[in-house]
Amino acid sequence: MKLQVESWLNDAVAELKSQDVIAQETSVTAKVTHTKDKSHGDFATNIALILAKPAKKSPRDVASMIVDLLGEQSQIDKLEIAGPGFINFFLSQHAASQIIIDVLQQGANFGNSEVGQNQKVGVEFVSANPTGPLHIGHGRGAVVGDCISRLLEATGWDVTKEFYYNDAGQQINNLACSVQARAKGISPADDAWQDDWYQGDYINEVATDYMNQVSVVAADKQVTASGDLDDFEAIKEFAVAYLRREQDMDLKAFDVDFDVYFLESSLYTQGDVEKTVQTLVDNGHTYEKDGALWLKTTEFGDDKDRVMRKSEGGYTYFVPDIAYHANKWQRGFGRVVNEFGADHHSTVDRVRGGLQALDIGIPKGWPEVVLHQMVTVMRGDEEVKISKRAGSYVTLRDIIEEVGCDATRFFLAARRSTSQMTFDLELAKSKTNENPVYYIQYAHARICSAFRKLEALGNSFQQTLGLENLSLLTLDQELALMDRMNQYPDLIANAAKNLEPHVLAHYLRDLASDLHGYYQAGSDDDRNRWIVDDQSLCQARMTLIAAVKQVIANGLELLAVNAPVKNVGC
Repeated sequence: MKLQVESWLNDAVAELKSQDVIAQETSVTAKVTHTKDKSHGDFATNIALILAKPAKKSPRDVASMIVDLLGEQSQIDKLEIAGPGFINFFLSQHAASQIIIDVLQQGANFGNSEVGQNQKVGVEFVSANPTGPLHIGHGRGAVVGDCISRLLEATGWDVTKEFYYNDAGQQINNLACSVQARAKGISPADDAWQDDWYQGDYINEVATDYMNQVSVVAADKQVTASGDLDDFEAIKEFAVAYLRREQDMDLKAFDVDFDVYFLESSLYTQGDVEKTVQTLVDNGHTYEKDGALWLKTTEFGDDKDRVMRKSEGGYTYFVPDIAYHANKWQRGFGRVVNEFGADHHSTVDRVRGGLQALDIGIPKGWPEVVLHQMVTVMRGDEEVKISKRAGSYVTLRDIIEEVGCDATRFFLAARRSTSQMTFDLELAKSKTNENPVYYIQYAHARICSAFRKLEALGNSFQQTLGLENLSLLTLDQELALMDRMNQYPDLIANAAKNLEPHVLAHYLRDLASDLHGYYQAGSDDDRNRWIVDDQSLCQARMTLIAAVKQVIANGLELLAVNAPVKNVGC
């Protein structure tokens, strides 16, 4: 109906042009939005305000002309001019109920679109250093990145999910030193232990398996420990592979997978870093100062120039990032989305500046960046700060084991990524309406329970009969559910466009609330029950909740959260 109303409006605009009310060259396309307040109708448009200036008339006068041109439509109960010139559309019950047909016909594809036109987009997320178990902050990045990928796929993009392993540099050397020290019997309590070494119990696990010559299989290779405590490179290779495997296991338990695992070390072994630096030098965007090589990032909007190669040798951390993103561009990704922790904020502009300085056609503002804020884990009134295994932080695996994958994913997705969040362990585990994931899953299970009850009463679901009697759905709760489902396709399109999966989580909570309210109306008044003696009305109501069930399932699938058919109380 939204598309139909927009079509009517654009026909009206064309008619205004033919009447010379507005000039033929006036370029405008009418759009309608779902109203937030039902007293303002189902849809609203501001087209009259847009056309007022070219028509040289007041917005309300233009709105009146448009309303006259629209005339009477069987799908519209009422047209209303509101405020300075908005036009509100009140759908007829027949038009509103058509969404039920749309949902059931499209099934799992309801809400999907072809906005992306199968264009390639690379989504990079998590990209944790292989120096320890994933923490809850990595988990937030995993959920946001994975949900963004799912939303983009649902809107027609060809998505490649990518994990970038920082398996080179000083942090990896510190990891190898930590494992070597543990293997030689040096503990964090000893004077020989360095402050920048890793202290979690997992380091001792790596050291033990290295000495026992264990084989580990990471995503792309197998490494067998030599057991030689003086072979630093062998220790480093084994430790990185071991922790890559650990992180892969964490992500698998979290229902997150990747299409590409990219190693930072490959940028050095294949010469990409050196080629990138040489290109920047050849393009005249660098200079030598105090024995260091600097990039003129101020030419591209940075607040100061940045060191690329340090005076003592070695490249700063953002140089391989430039090489890596140049590699993405060369692989054909015209669009790239990176999901990072907020601590990466300072590197975004300098990497973009370096990419501009390569002069290879990369547009400004590429790549797109989504930053997530930190997560505070609480148990009641007490903050949970450390894990026995990790030593200094709460691991993702700790959270999943305690509250489950569904609750962990939903809680991390449900808050805007740019906002700091508190993860309440007790709330996430609770089976109450205050727990949003339980509340939504319960709505899905409640509908499934209704169908089981219908079957137990010897009355099978007859969708055809239900579709023939949608005109019987006139309760406020029924109209509210139809309106909510009508909003879903636009919501998915906007969530994908704005890279905001949290709006889907909020929508599902609202849809579940509408469903539970509908159920409660039947508890308060037998005439409003879903399963009633009147077969036509019963099947119409069951058809409505079948559509609601489908939308809940579709939305939860985009969040990678299960839609259970049974729940407590069902």
